[in-house]
Amino acid sequence: MTDLKLEGLPKGSLPTVNNLTDIFVNDIPLLDVRAPVEFNQGAFPNSVNIPLMDDDEREAVGIRYKEQGQDSAIILGSELVTAEKRALRTQKWNAFFAENPGGVLYCFRGGLRSQISQQWIADSLKESEKPYPRVEGGYKAMRTFLLESIERISQKIPVVVLGGRTGSGKTRLLKELPNSIDLEGLANHRGSAFGPTATPQPTPINFENALAVQLLKAEAAGHKFLVVEDEARNVGSLGIPQALFDVMQTSKLVMLEVSQEDRNKVSIEEYILDTQKSFNDVYGEVLGAEKLSEHLLNSLGKIQKRLGGVRYKEAYQQMKDAIELRNKTGSVEGFIPVVKSLLLDYYDPMYDYQSSKKKDRISFKGSYDEVMYYLETLA
Repeated sequence: MTDLKLEGLPKGSLPTVNNLTDIFVNDIPLLDVRAPVEFNQGAFPNSVNIPLMDDDEREAVGIRYKEQGQDSAIILGSELVTAEKRALRTQKWNAFFAENPGGVLYCFRGGLRSQISQQWIADSLKESEKPYPRVEGGYKAMRTFLLESIERISQKIPVVVLGGRTGSGKTRLLKELPNSIDLEGLANHRGSAFGPTATPQPTPINFENALAVQLLKAEAAGHKFLVVEDEARNVGSLGIPQALFDVMQTSKLVMLEVSQEDRNKVSIEEYILDTQKSFNDVYGEVLGAEKLSEHLLNSLGKIQKRLGGVRYKEAYQQMKDAIELRNKTGSVEGFIPVVKSLLLDYYDPMYDYQSSKKKDRISFKGSYDEVMYYLETLA
């Protein structure tokens, strides 16, 4: 029987860390020993899940704990996690730390599970090797710290909001700025009916965690202000944290203005070519092309009511013809009419309405190069 109680090192000799800023700003490798179901609900960037107990084992031990207390739960855990399982899991943990010697481990609260994992690793090390640290307070402390960081840094560092019509290339500009945060990138969604990609959006917890880490890194870099894209409250299914969104609603607004031709080009590159690549990467070229066709037609269907019956039927046929031409010849020329129509008839009226409510906040308007220069020289 495997003993889940702590033995070997004297009490208190297992090292701990509590500098959470350092962990996230410096991308310290994280070993998450929680069960997979916990990890899938929410985790941190740069974390790997190698659990002490799998989902079934965790559930059984949890039930025993509630019904009969900790000592009985530990006994059950000892029965479930056999010597063979202990050896295999310790081997995987050691492999992780061999690849990530500066890493740390954690469980939910920094309690028994992470201490047991830490002890087993320590027991397997040579006498000259140092045991690896665990995070004080575990996942719960880290999660609380990140949520508090969003609140604090949103109030601390001023924000400049980058606006512009759909297809202006706002995301491209953001990626050239060291002091930007790409909310759509973090949310894995372009923020419109055509915004989904080939892969699912992160969980709300993971989105918040990733955003908090970006804010902490911005703070550590000493940026005087941050640039974010003008977004609605939700990016796809994910909500921007209220603290940051409230700041965005009152922040200085910089408007990117480009020609209709450039907007057509950028829209086709981002919503057709980039999306095609994402589907190809996941499904391969043949199935990827089918998935892109489904995605485009389904996305068009989402805005059917707003377009109205006549315009929707016209756009639907244009889209089908463009997809067919693309599949036969590789040309994207067929998308120009439908993209232009959607920009002018659907996206621009919404943009004009929203912009009319924000005109008092606009501090600058200009071309791509002009906006880039303005943001780079803004004190």
